[in-house]
Amino acid sequence: MDFIDFDFDDTLMEGVEAMGYKTATPVQEQVIPAVLAGKDIIAAAQTGTGKTAAFLLPLLQKLITEPHDHHKINAMIIVPTRELALQISQALEGISYFTSVSSIAVYGGGSGDLFAAERKALTNGVDIVICTPGRMISHLTLGYVKFDGLKYLILDEADRMLDMGFFDDIVRITSGMPKERQNLMFSATMPPAIRKLAHTILRNPLEVNIAISKPPEQIVQEVFIVYENQKLPLLKLLLKESDYGSVVVFCSSKLSVKMLAEDLRRARFSVDQIQSDLEQSVREQVLLNFKNRKLRILVATDIISRGIDIEDIDLVVNYDVPHDGEDYVHRIGRTARASTRGTAFTFVTEKDYFKFERIEKLLEKTITRHPIPEELGPTPQPSGLKKSAPPKKRYGGKKKFK
Repeated sequence: MDFIDFDFDDTLMEGVEAMGYKTATPVQEQVIPAVLAGKDIIAAAQTGTGKTAAFLLPLLQKLITEPHDHHKINAMIIVPTRELALQISQALEGISYFTSVSSIAVYGGGSGDLFAAERKALTNGVDIVICTPGRMISHLTLGYVKFDGLKYLILDEADRMLDMGFFDDIVRITSGMPKERQNLMFSATMPPAIRKLAHTILRNPLEVNIAISKPPEQIVQEVFIVYENQKLPLLKLLLKESDYGSVVVFCSSKLSVKMLAEDLRRARFSVDQIQSDLEQSVREQVLLNFKNRKLRILVATDIISRGIDIEDIDLVVNYDVPHDGEDYVHRIGRTARASTRGTAFTFVTEKDYFKFERIEKLLEKTITRHPIPEELGPTPQPSGLKKSAPPKKRYGGKKKFK
């Protein structure tokens, strides 16, 4: 099912297309129509199934097309951690870029100025609030947060919030909300405590159970455990000492894309970049050059992980570990198209190792650890890291290292 089939507002579809969304995931196919129909939902959906877009897109559609008071809080998304709040906020910012919907992320650990900005938004009204329970309780205690205009409540990673002891906080936050509202709950697991919380908050919910999609079997997946300062020399070595034709390198930020593309250009590689700061016409020309083989290496953010139709990509490199399993699957799915084989390398630093282990758990697959060349020096060996695979003669490519 393509996103165009949901008949979203034109301004929302502009954001969908700019983000590179094309085909809906199973959870999106099931959840989006139900949310648009006004149903409460409890979904067993892990991170990496596309659930963020599954609730953001219909929520935005409703805020765009249905009357609401912009001077009140209209929707609240409660999440367990600051990192998830930022991640959802960034996704929301991209999808809603061409709309008039306003939003703010409310989480702990920031400065006094940040708290003041949150207070102003919560007092004056904002369409969507993404918050952690503890921070929202802090604002509620001060007495200026009003929920009388709230129409939509979303709990994401509900099981994790309960594991962190937020049950009472969630009950307190939701107790001040209007009874007539739409509720969505997403949880990787469904223990009794989640059922109890669902019974407290949801009304006759639709139940959805979704597992993460898996990468094609013809993709050779390998991991390199490295220090941050080893990533660039390793990438240069891989590109020089193998004969991969078309290569896509994914970075987690626009700044990283710009810096890496410039480093590779100085090293005389045939390379260009794609990220959202570039004009659409420039991005289209870069993609055309890449498709026509005028360009060997494309460095990009996740803006091209979905929806691009380029065959014969030989190698995908996750220079930075993707946010979650869904992003990983979409990234490496750029290779091994049209029943061909492909290779996907992921560079994992110490700080990203456990995030990558979560991706492996979702995929139900342990990806081969590959040693790096001795000339790059020792690699991280923190406690808990799995041992590397036995040394191989080559790096998945078609040409041996010298």
